[in-house]
Amino acid sequence: MEKIKMQTPLVEMDGDEMTRILWQMIKDELLLPFIELNTEYYDLGLEHRNETNDQVTVDSANATKKYGVAVKCATITPNAARMTEYNLKEMWKSPNGTIRAMLDGTVFRAPIVVRGIEPNVKTWKKPITIARHAYGDVYKATEMKIPAAGKCELVYTAEDGTETRELIHNFAGAGVIQGQHNLCASIESFARSCFNYALDTKQDLWFATKDTISKKYDHTFKDIFQEIFDAEYQDKFKTAGITYFYTLIDDAVARVMKSEGGYIWACKNYDGDVMSDMISSAFGSLAMMTSVLVSPDGYYEYEAAHGTVQRHYYKHLKGEETSTNSVATIFAWTGALRKRGELDGNAELMKFADDLEAACVKTIEDGNMTKDLALITTIEHPTVLSSEGFIKAIRETLGREYQ
Repeated sequence: MEKIKMQTPLVEMDGDEMTRILWQMIKDELLLPFIELNTEYYDLGLEHRNETNDQVTVDSANATKKYGVAVKCATITPNAARMTEYNLKEMWKSPNGTIRAMLDGTVFRAPIVVRGIEPNVKTWKKPITIARHAYGDVYKATEMKIPAAGKCELVYTAEDGTETRELIHNFAGAGVIQGQHNLCASIESFARSCFNYALDTKQDLWFATKDTISKKYDHTFKDIFQEIFDAEYQDKFKTAGITYFYTLIDDAVARVMKSEGGYIWACKNYDGDVMSDMISSAFGSLAMMTSVLVSPDGYYEYEAAHGTVQRHYYKHLKGEETSTNSVATIFAWTGALRKRGELDGNAELMKFADDLEAACVKTIEDGNMTKDLALITTIEHPTVLSSEGFIKAIRETLGREYQ
């Protein structure tokens, strides 16, 4: 078979631990035999980030701006233990956070639905996509412990030196305080990314905050979404046959639990962090969750929604067999290849991405899966495969399509 050609490179960001091992297996077994893979490679493994003072992360984000599409392996965000383990110069920031900030992107996460892995919520029939704002709020908060009685205020000092003050609380004793912020420009980018992605995927869009309590902070999110929708997207949504609506976050949770799925649920940063884990867990497994960072400027970065699977990596280093689910990482590759094909008008590459995803699903539905899925499947007598064995089983399924 003649290999599928790629006109334009996509940005490849390698990662850490067990997912790095899977990354190479996926390339060797599922991609390189079928595609003349054209990537611009960046090693985001923690050792190399440390060697380059994290410049490699910045370079990979800039390359994504240049080529428009990236695929990323899971990476370590170091803590104190990792500082010692990897002899780091400093506690480098999360690569995901750096890339999100540079691309000004919104993260869209959706479960991969397969027969035999049934959602815990019986009404759910279709995937629910979480759109998570990736800037500010508690993730950039300033915190202070209050030691004793006293007054705390919010103070805004304008460039001309004038001050505006709001009382936070008169403390009668010890307490704690937190200051959050966001940027209107970032909220606008969040809104446009959500509206564009809804149009791309032909799905209804929900947005939810707590504006009845947060009458300035959350209400600003609500207002910006509505203003942009009314001015730029109302007619486009009507033409596409999809809808946008706003609701309170508690009402959204109640609606989600009684829905059949099949829509995008846009959330502020913390809400999206929590709700995406709830959705992934209720649908079956975090290892069966796609994740794509979408920039309002049209940049796309695909990754798995999970971490580096540290425990399996240490077993792998000891020569012990692991049974690590690689589906989300495979779907990161297929998402990036499909988008690359779409932007380049390469129908053959798009079809390959579809076929590889179908091969993953069929392999599982035929009863061949990793241990995490075998523990929750309704398929009787599943065959539990090793990390490598599962990828080889997908290769066998895919090979029937590409003889």
